[in-house]
Amino acid sequence: MFVRVYVCKICGEAYIGAEKPSRCPFCGAYDKHLIDSKEYDDTGDWDVELNETDKANVEKALTVEISNALFYKCAAKKVKELDGQKLFKILAKVEAEHASVWKKILKLKKIDWNPPESCVDDYKADLEDSHMREERAIKFYGEAAAAAGSQRVKEIFKAFLEVETDHLKLSEVRLK
Repeated sequence: MFVRVYVCKICGEAYIGAEKPSRCPFCGAYDKHLIDSKEYDDTGDWDVELNETDKANVEKALTVEISNALFYKCAAKKVKELDGQKLFKILAKVEAEHASVWKKILKLKKIDWNPPESCVDDYKADLEDSHMREERAIKFYGEAAAAAGSQRVKEIFKAFLEVETDHLKLSEVRLK
């Protein structure tokens, strides 16, 4: 079986596989954003001119993703249920990757991962918190995408809106 290298146009990360995955294994973007590495050209992907609105929204998005990543990391360590540990661990990784994308757009050298977020050791309570966080992110990302002046920023907000919607569904199913 022949393997190929696919690159995510949203986060810029590469994946090796025989087939294109349904989602980016790093940022969760849908497969429509994954292309063969031979077709990938990142010229301009990270050198984005931001107007005041885009800059403010990207800075807010970075804050949201850092907060959510830290919350999920906390919850992954505290909940007793294995499903919760695995769910929160992968959500922490995806949210951290989202923060990394915003860091690149803002041309920051590093992310300040402080202050830590609090969580509890109750799986259901953390799921409810997760649900509220994802609802807020979805609402904000939709508004930010609509207001975006930069096509690249709009593309990222829309892609992350889809991913956050999937995250919301994960908590909805578990809360039933």
